[in-house]
Amino acid sequence: MAIPPKWLSNVLGWLVVKARQVMGTLPIKNKPTRVKTLDIQPFAIGLKAYATVVIPALNEAKRISEVVAYALSDPATAEVIVVDDSSIDGTAELARLAGAKVMISSMLGKGASMHDGVAPAQSNVLVYLDGDLTGLRSGIITDLCAPILRGEADFVKAKFGRGGGRVTELTAKPMLKIFFPEVAHFSQPLGGIIAARKPLLQALSFEDGYGVDVGLLLDAHLLGAKLAEVDIGSLDHDSQPLHDLTLMANEVGRVIFARAKTAGRLHVEQVAAMYESQRQAASGIDYVLTRRKARQRLLLIDMDGTVTKSRYALELARATGHESALMQMLDDNGGDSATRSDKIAKLFQYIHKKKFEQVAHDITLRSGVIEFVNQMRRRGFMVGLVSDSYFVAAEIVRRRIFADFAMAHTIRFDNDVCAGEIRINPAFYNPQDKNSGVCKSNVLRCFLTDPTLPAINLTWVIGDNINDLQLMQLADRAFAIDPKSPILRNEPFITQIESFEELLAMLPNHELQTQAMA
Repeated sequence: MAIPPKWLSNVLGWLVVKARQVMGTLPIKNKPTRVKTLDIQPFAIGLKAYATVVIPALNEAKRISEVVAYALSDPATAEVIVVDDSSIDGTAELARLAGAKVMISSMLGKGASMHDGVAPAQSNVLVYLDGDLTGLRSGIITDLCAPILRGEADFVKAKFGRGGGRVTELTAKPMLKIFFPEVAHFSQPLGGIIAARKPLLQALSFEDGYGVDVGLLLDAHLLGAKLAEVDIGSLDHDSQPLHDLTLMANEVGRVIFARAKTAGRLHVEQVAAMYESQRQAASGIDYVLTRRKARQRLLLIDMDGTVTKSRYALELARATGHESALMQMLDDNGGDSATRSDKIAKLFQYIHKKKFEQVAHDITLRSGVIEFVNQMRRRGFMVGLVSDSYFVAAEIVRRRIFADFAMAHTIRFDNDVCAGEIRINPAFYNPQDKNSGVCKSNVLRCFLTDPTLPAINLTWVIGDNINDLQLMQLADRAFAIDPKSPILRNEPFITQIESFEELLAMLPNHELQTQAMA
């Protein structure tokens, strides 16, 4: 008898299996989910201490001990991890004393802190709590985890008595109804109280800004996760300041647009336009001044060669194959700085924004800069980067060193592709003399002439090159770190330093009284 071909054997085998399934002798397997990480067996209902509670925190000394103690009191909690955004008010110490494991976030931002808490978690279920919560009823963590333990959900959002805020009601919910009506019923899509399976969280993207929570909800939905909402009763929570709401709404809208585009539900270019609008708002001096919050001390630090070991434009040119062309432009002494900036921007035309961001994430920082920035913030300084480079890079470096703001120029992107055009930040121009040219010193003048009370009474500047000189001359104290220009080395009012560690050692000699940021 001839042996049937392999394909025929496979077909016959499949028919036998199906016949047995129909007769009930074999189980029928469900179609696998779109994400392998979701294929996890439900937990036993009676299992105790099965959840890791992660609390992202920034200057939450007022309530962090209470929140940690609350989390540890729940029988479902196996451990509490506080991911500290380099707080200056003792948040980390208080959390540790309250019984939490404490780690420092990899960079500034709630999204980064939430992401950093996933890997070290010992449990397969994670619960996120905010560090400023109060009035929590008992058993919330257990209740949030219950749908996961029963196998009914992979991702759970908290529903609480206080209605959604202005951004939730006016931006998030209307947009969700248009693009994602299947999740528009969630009461608090922007809420940060979440329970989820660890493997699912490892498959999600964590946004940097205000859109992180709605981004996680939408990403989980798009990956095919089972979603649920649990009512946790009334809840007291600090509200965002009014001046933050515009930026918050912009960011939330951008995240929803981006997910809609990914899902094939958006065919226009609002995503890129909204992101550019957000970038413009965050880089503006008016927005930065609202962030001062009565602090009277100001530290401005140059980025290229000061915070970073090399120049960002040079690293970007190396990464994109334009190093030789850039070096020729830098060696050319003709024209003013604005003209040169225009030429350099054209050099990066057609480069995707992700490359700009990647280089900023990868560029090497000077040792000791993060500790120094944190020490100055603890002493009541508002710390900012002032750079002739691009805001898309300066903002990332700013977050890497936990500074308060970044002031730089904006390079235009069309559909996330560089258009080769640069917009000089208006703060770099003297408002009284528009013909004075582009200068970092004008950024400091904006702070010194700010009518907000109390006024700035102490200014420090740190730079490394001749383009920092005028800024240094305007400051109360000026420091040159590994100066590139002999002029800086010969100026008697400029203190020469080799490293941020050296400057840290000098701090007590400057009679700075330690004070927490307001």
